[in-house]
Amino acid sequence: MLATSYTPEEYNQLPDQPGVYKYYNAENTLIYVGKAKSLRKRVASYFVKSAGLNAKTRRMVREVKKIEFTIVDSEFDALLLENNLIKKTQPRYNILLKDDKTYPYLLLTKEHFPRIFPTRRVIPSRGSYYGPFASVKAMNNILDLIRSIFTIRTCKLDLHPRKIAEQKYKVCLEYHIGNCLGPCEALIGEPEYLKDIEQAKHILKGNLGIPKSFFKTKMQEAAENLQFEMAQRYKEKLDLLEKYQAKSLVTSPTVSNLDVVALVSDEKHAYVNYLRIKNGAIILTKTVELKKKLDEPDSEILLTALVRLRDQFQSESKDTISNIEVEFENENLTITVPKIGDKKRLVELSLKNALYYKKEKALAAGDVKDKKDRILRQLQADLSLKDLPDHIECFDNSNIQGTHPVASMVCFLNGKPANKEYRHYHIKTVEGPNDFASMTEVVGRRYKRLMDEKKPLPKLIVIDGGKGQLSSSVEALKQLGIYGKIPIIGIAKRLEEIYFPDDPFPLHIDKKSESLRLLQRIRDEAHRFAITFHRDVRSKNAFGTQLTTIKGIGQETADKLLKHFKSYKKIGEATLEEIIEVVGKSKAEKIIEAIKEKSG
Repeated sequence: MLATSYTPEEYNQLPDQPGVYKYYNAENTLIYVGKAKSLRKRVASYFVKSAGLNAKTRRMVREVKKIEFTIVDSEFDALLLENNLIKKTQPRYNILLKDDKTYPYLLLTKEHFPRIFPTRRVIPSRGSYYGPFASVKAMNNILDLIRSIFTIRTCKLDLHPRKIAEQKYKVCLEYHIGNCLGPCEALIGEPEYLKDIEQAKHILKGNLGIPKSFFKTKMQEAAENLQFEMAQRYKEKLDLLEKYQAKSLVTSPTVSNLDVVALVSDEKHAYVNYLRIKNGAIILTKTVELKKKLDEPDSEILLTALVRLRDQFQSESKDTISNIEVEFENENLTITVPKIGDKKRLVELSLKNALYYKKEKALAAGDVKDKKDRILRQLQADLSLKDLPDHIECFDNSNIQGTHPVASMVCFLNGKPANKEYRHYHIKTVEGPNDFASMTEVVGRRYKRLMDEKKPLPKLIVIDGGKGQLSSSVEALKQLGIYGKIPIIGIAKRLEEIYFPDDPFPLHIDKKSESLRLLQRIRDEAHRFAITFHRDVRSKNAFGTQLTTIKGIGQETADKLLKHFKSYKKIGEATLEEIIEVVGKSKAEKIIEAIKEKSG
């Protein structure tokens, strides 16, 4: 039954039955959808005792000009209908899940020699869909497991028996490397192929026990028939299943199929974590954020989120456990709060996920800057710095037995890497493997340039190394007359010790400290940047050496060829015309002739 003409003053004419009610404003816009065990009593609570409502709800009630309702058979049906209506219409005063993702499925196609592959588009006529999966990683784990155990084709060929009989296809590389059994050339029959598909279906449904039992039986049969190689193959498949199941097992197998949901909230938002358990294993996990609209109680928010998540991920479990008491019980859905045992531990795990998500959202929503400032203030306190170190520069050297010595400088502004300010240095004045002298050179070059260009100096200099490298860097600052104006420290990697100039005793910052982690991150970034540069220089020099030994070919020509062809090998594979386009005919002919002599 659907009524469309009731006004707020006529609420007492609504039926005393379960259903869904809808509020419209003066513009005939749907502004709220609600469920009720008794439509009359629930709607009356808005208009009879409006003084007891919070400010947000009173504002909504003042907007209501028309009420529609739909009668259903039970409170559970009302809950499902409410969910569908909210999802479809998204009224402004209803709680909405802040999640508009299209989740991936695994599709088992409806065709000869079926395939299994991921998709985000659901077209029922194409086959059977399994999912949706809350993450691509979770989906790929199952897909990789299936492809490791079963040999299921991945090609898109139409393997109709008539086309196979006409020999329209030839086996591809997948067959030759053992990833396909060659159905396109009738090397396997469809009935035999479908046996693997049947077992794969059980894995897609989360019923790992059935394929495990199947492979165990096959293994035993093969062993009894002295087919030991075949028995070993079945054992390997069984091991893969058990290994996969062991990764997901979090509680006793006696905990059968159920949903777990936990909620934490603040004044404006609620965060709900949802776990689906099947045969004692977590097969799905998802955390969502809900924005409160009418200061709804946590129990109502949890129930709303639970129904939507169950609908979204197609759960058919009748049992749900939670951290919040919800006055709702139906033969199709029972919600309880466990007090002891494995179920209580599952709820605690779910709650931990919700709390972590809440923390991450708070940081992402605007507390990130506060976090950066907090870390920098902590670093300032740990190092007894006069100013906040919002501009940090770090140096590192890289050489192998003195060959191709280079250095790097990375810059962090407000605790974040400023990639445009990174610098590479070729060591110019030092002969041989001398890290100390190299550090003096690059630190001096960096800050002489900043001073000449009248650019701001950093608030902290970090040297990757111990007392020796630090002393060498201090010498460079003294030569420039700025020692004492910029704080400088060295960080030794072995024990993560912090060294100060003229202090024989290192500082040990708490290993769990955020400030030490920032220093480590800066030091590691400088090291990565130096190593990458050194590797590039070695490759370039090795490449150049091979070419510059050719008479008439200099470093400039070698550099041009490196930029164009990327490797010496690719030059050897290039045609004369291709090399002429880069360096001209005369040099190209010399290069081709030299390469032929070396290879011939």
